[in-house]
Amino acid sequence: MNIAQATEKIEEKGFLDLEIDPRTDLFAEIEKLKKQKNMVLLAHYYQEPDIQDVADYIGDSLGLAQQAAQTNAEIIVFAGVHFMAETAKILNPSKKVLLPDLRAGCSLADSAPGDLFAQFRAKYPNHLVISYINCSAEVKALSDIICTSGNAEKIIESVPADQPIIFAPDKNLGAYLSKKTGRNMVLWNGACMVHEIFSLEKITKLKIRHPKAKLIAHPECEEAILNIADFIGSTTQLLKFSKADPSMEYIVATETGILHQMQQNTPEKTFIPAPPNNSCACNDCPHMKLNTLEKLYLCMKYELPEITMNEKLRIAAKAPIERMLEISRAAGLVGG
Repeated sequence: MNIAQATEKIEEKGFLDLEIDPRTDLFAEIEKLKKQKNMVLLAHYYQEPDIQDVADYIGDSLGLAQQAAQTNAEIIVFAGVHFMAETAKILNPSKKVLLPDLRAGCSLADSAPGDLFAQFRAKYPNHLVISYINCSAEVKALSDIICTSGNAEKIIESVPADQPIIFAPDKNLGAYLSKKTGRNMVLWNGACMVHEIFSLEKITKLKIRHPKAKLIAHPECEEAILNIADFIGSTTQLLKFSKADPSMEYIVATETGILHQMQQNTPEKTFIPAPPNNSCACNDCPHMKLNTLEKLYLCMKYELPEITMNEKLRIAAKAPIERMLEISRAAGLVGG
């Protein structure tokens, strides 16, 4: 199959009909493609271990946005979900941005459709809008400042105390930040499917079986989980805490992909995924896990699928992201 035929198939059906020789060393081929095409591979902590191991940079949303803003690569390959690759394109209009699977969306971003959010914002004309980076370009364009879980508190504190705020789209993160900062923010009613289904009952039973284990949780979790957590933080903050803290056991209430980095950093420690309120043994994001090493290789080989965007929308969405990066730099915040 030549490149033109492969491209036609990919554009029509994705990578479903393309086969890879089973003898192919995907790790070696991906490294080769990166050098040949001047590509940088950015991966989120929630990606599968193989993708994390071959990435040039692994990080949380803040770190990935910072890396996307400063890369010299001609092509950005984003192993994450759609809004992350979209953010990279917003910051790099002249570069080609690729996502291994365009279906890799985000339940939280989907919970805030741009048209409905515009109507919501219109009800509060005097409010400044701070939106979590886990949102669409349309919602970013309707926002004043973007934030991540790692810098949200600093960003809220940078806003004058008498300025009313809308926080979107995550109601759990918003409620947690309202409590921490003392700001009574108007919250959009959105949530992440991964962080919403942790079972308080199962975690409590797990803590009884592992009395020395500390519960560490992402602030997107529901309040009942956060109330019993020993530490709350972004993915990077959870990673740093588990490395520096003297405890030897942790129950981790966030997407299970982070456990790979935790185990690599401190192989002598035990990390237990917090159980969700379903029949699964762990809590994976189905969107993050749509990306595979095979799809990543084909994406880099054929330079598809590519993220494209309306220029007017891109410019509107860029301003609040740049404001976030500016505040983060001033506060000395660096993502991981």
